[in-house]
Amino acid sequence: MKISFPAMKGNMGKRDYYVAMIKLNLIPKIFSYHDWGELPPEQRAQRVLQKSRIPEITQYILNNEDGYLFSSLTASYNGEEVFRPYVESPELGILELPLDSQFEINDGQHRMAAIIEALKQNPTLANETISVVFFPFQDLNRMQQMFSDLNRTVKVTSKSLNILYDHRDLLGQLVLDAVERVSVFKNMVDKDRVSLPIRSPKLFTLSAVYGASRELVGVVTSINQDEKAEIINNYWEAVGANIRQWKQVQQGELRPSALRAEYVHSHAVVLWGIGAMGKALIQEYPTNWQSKLTQLSDIDWRRTSKEWQGVCMQGTDIVNRSQTRKITALFMKYKMGFPLTSSEENLIKVIRGEIEDETIGNSGDGKPPYYYNYLQQIGNPDSMISRMQRCIKGHKQISYENMTKIMQEQYGYQISGSIGACIAVLKGEEYIKVEGRGADRQFICLRD
Repeated sequence: MKISFPAMKGNMGKRDYYVAMIKLNLIPKIFSYHDWGELPPEQRAQRVLQKSRIPEITQYILNNEDGYLFSSLTASYNGEEVFRPYVESPELGILELPLDSQFEINDGQHRMAAIIEALKQNPTLANETISVVFFPFQDLNRMQQMFSDLNRTVKVTSKSLNILYDHRDLLGQLVLDAVERVSVFKNMVDKDRVSLPIRSPKLFTLSAVYGASRELVGVVTSINQDEKAEIINNYWEAVGANIRQWKQVQQGELRPSALRAEYVHSHAVVLWGIGAMGKALIQEYPTNWQSKLTQLSDIDWRRTSKEWQGVCMQGTDIVNRSQTRKITALFMKYKMGFPLTSSEENLIKVIRGEIEDETIGNSGDGKPPYYYNYLQQIGNPDSMISRMQRCIKGHKQISYENMTKIMQEQYGYQISGSIGACIAVLKGEEYIKVEGRGADRQFICLRD
């Protein structure tokens, strides 16, 4: 018994290979999952399948049935092949393999898994095809080399380019329109890069404007896109009118590179925060939100302002992570005079180094709710609070800036309320003494 399909024969790197068009309903019959996670890395032919990626790719297929697109799968087979060429075109023919041949995916395992899942939800995809490049199996070393070669020169396209080229993304289309309409964005948005070179003549990246606008308006549909477009254009125009340095760049009075070096408000994390704050602003003041934005002119946007430490800056570095974006959005609400919940007020106090135990609820003895949870973790050498205590002990005295930098570089911890909570517990239990406030704090070890 054999399995056969039309194929084209080629030669690359002095090795024969075949390209075949395979119907999607044959994919689960020919290929199967290989749990590489059961093996040590040196015995794997490629990376472990990340199952969390499969639903997103599956949904891409199902949402774009009239236009989805995949590159070829690459696979190795271990059977004895027979290629029967056509007389008129010897490079074309029928590839025959034993029915019990084993196939291993060299490149495209996530696409394969998503196709299998999509077929379960929409069987009408069965007769569509995908190209598969087949190589004869040699050994594990060759399989590993193939995986390395196929991925060595792959470069992921920038988020900005993905936005620019994705014509299905309605929000992306609205943002592209906005960067041409909004005066402060016009000619100031880099549509290619996700980070700007030092001497770039641009002020923003497309990906930063997109992320901030997504926080501002949420999901865009064909029904609400006109309404969302109006919000995006009007909001960013109003923001630009109230940030003096943006207007200076627009008028040619300040170079974009100088603004980026000295101020925080053109960087993605702060732009994201301004967008998120804008959503809350419009919901709270639907008829007069524009007038509230005048408060933006009162904010000290300089990178040297200590207010940004623990919000979106660590030392001299601007930190753009999920946690810092959320904290920056909260900080923007605080600076704009929004009423905050008690937990939000507490987080602001923790970040700014203004936390006082008695101001944060209590556990019956005046201690804040988190206190005993963190206290119990001191005995765990792998906990944040234990690592922080050892860091301070090892230095005897260390600044907040240097301590948070060490915690980030050695353990990957982000600036968050958890760091402030650990400091409060270490101080309360007299492990450390704290001198100064905010970003100027010094931690002095008192005991082991």
